[in-house]
Amino acid sequence: MERQTDSVPGRKAAIKAATALVFFGAIAVAIVIFGADAAYPWIKALHVIAVISWMAGMLYMPRLFIYHGDCSPDSDQARTFSVMEQRLMKVIMNPAMAISWILGLYIAWTVFEFQGGWLHAKLAATVVLSGVHGYFAKSVKAFGRGEYVGNARFWRLMNEVPTLLMIAIVVLVIVKPF
Repeated sequence: MERQTDSVPGRKAAIKAATALVFFGAIAVAIVIFGADAAYPWIKALHVIAVISWMAGMLYMPRLFIYHGDCSPDSDQARTFSVMEQRLMKVIMNPAMAISWILGLYIAWTVFEFQGGWLHAKLAATVVLSGVHGYFAKSVKAFGRGEYVGNARFWRLMNEVPTLLMIAIVVLVIVKPF
């Protein structure tokens, strides 16, 4: 029976992630070939897909930390959580964040010319969300070394930070209040 802590599932996940990146790259090349007017809906759709993927990871990671913190650092269960956290970060969250930023900045530049208070506030909230992502990445490494960061209450509170930032960003983008 194949275990998730074995190296084969990790390689399979990496191949799937690389395939997804090649797919997104091929779409980007096709967009460039067919022109900016035809490209905009596709870029926006890919941006939303990437943001959803990033947020899924941002909302799941603190839950993994809560469960990981309940394990003895040298247990098989702790090693399994560590593998899950590392794969979530490397295979889903990091690529999704990068694609979100690249496409989001492209839209902000080409469509909005970086104009609008709502856009500046949205970019600021996205910078803060990226900082939270960085803190999660640092915590993944610490948990992997057996150095547990925070307790369950801390991670339950941290789980709300991406949620609140996501709500603010969505309201800013959809309502454009200023």
